[in-house]
Amino acid sequence: MSDKPRKFKGGVHPNDSKALSAGKPVQDAPLLDKYTVIIHQNIGAPPELVVKKGDVVKKGDLLAKASGFVSVPLHAPTSGTVSLIDKCPGPACVSVPAVTITADGEDAWGDCLEPIPDWPNTDPAILKQRVADAGIVGMGGAGFPSHVKLSPTKPIDTLILNGAECEPYLTADHRLMLEQAEDVVLGAAILARILGLKTAVIGVEENKPDAIAELKKLAGKYNVTVQSLHVNYPQGAEKQLIYALTGREVPIGGLPMDVGCVVQNVASAAAVAEAVLNGHPSIERITTVTGEPLVNPGNWRFRLGTPVSKAIEMAGGVSVQPAKLLLGGPMMGFAQNTLDVTVMKNTSGILLIPVETASQYTAEPCIRCGRCVEACPMDILPATISQAVENERFDWAAQLNVLACIECGSCSYICPSHRPLNQQFKRAKAEIMAARRKQQKK
Repeated sequence: MSDKPRKFKGGVHPNDSKALSAGKPVQDAPLLDKYTVIIHQNIGAPPELVVKKGDVVKKGDLLAKASGFVSVPLHAPTSGTVSLIDKCPGPACVSVPAVTITADGEDAWGDCLEPIPDWPNTDPAILKQRVADAGIVGMGGAGFPSHVKLSPTKPIDTLILNGAECEPYLTADHRLMLEQAEDVVLGAAILARILGLKTAVIGVEENKPDAIAELKKLAGKYNVTVQSLHVNYPQGAEKQLIYALTGREVPIGGLPMDVGCVVQNVASAAAVAEAVLNGHPSIERITTVTGEPLVNPGNWRFRLGTPVSKAIEMAGGVSVQPAKLLLGGPMMGFAQNTLDVTVMKNTSGILLIPVETASQYTAEPCIRCGRCVEACPMDILPATISQAVENERFDWAAQLNVLACIECGSCSYICPSHRPLNQQFKRAKAEIMAARRKQQKK
């Protein structure tokens, strides 16, 4: 591990716009009358519903159980009655199965998981099972089950906690590290225990000096180190973060464990500490609600199932009509067509974009300037891949390693011709994977 982080290839420097919410302490969202909890909130198999309409549940009770190894359970965000099991708008703008809980106002905990105060002397397998039972996923946006990452099939010598939060506008992880530094560091130590390691490193971009200082105050207590990182988007991408901290390059098509690393988000680490020490499952998260149209941008601790419309109300509503609503940040977030979508485990941000920022561009022909190649952190050829996709040569796109694209949007951001490169690559990846599934069935 180097004392000075390395600069990965490529990347861009968009205006971070974090000042809107970076100085706003986390507020606890008030208890709502009802919560519509999307059932499938993780990469992998959806959990299997174990409740039915009319059931009475307590806060933390099981709503759905994991249906396989790459799956996580889902728990009730408050006490009340299961009033509806139906579909609701999902973050990908398609209807998805959901459970609606009408709150009873008592917010009473049920029989949750047993706390494990003596975690340093607890069998790592028991701690890993706790992570699985608590339904913890990657809370930086990916939603990958955390216990699966903690079950590598290759030797691991480095645990990295991702506190980069390089996405513009978002400050949820920043406030978490600043206000709950001990939870983050303690979570890192527990994760290291699970992996059989003595230490962990937390990487934080150097534009968060207050968070770095708070983490460093506690890091020595748990044998954890804190490393500041260059401000360079997408610093928080797994492969770029690993290179910056270790100098190791994850091969194309490879995983972090191929170079001896495991990466977890800082919010996931804090959730692990909560699950181990207090026995509380993952039923809430800190989310940034921001954007110039909002009256009072900030950071809130929302329960799963909180409607985006309510989140915007808590931020004071809007002073001007926004042009776009995104879940996540402006680079990798997903545009929404309704305010009825609800907060999930990986909802890091709710962003309103003003009209002047969301200008509509007409894509023009590629001028072969090479800026997208320079900006690509994965060292692939965006301009050439774009040509392949436009000609529906997805086999050619595959040969050009489009599947290595991390969809960071750096190429689209830097393109002077305003070409929809990121969208083209998402389409290509979907077409390639669909073709491969069809071939496997044959």
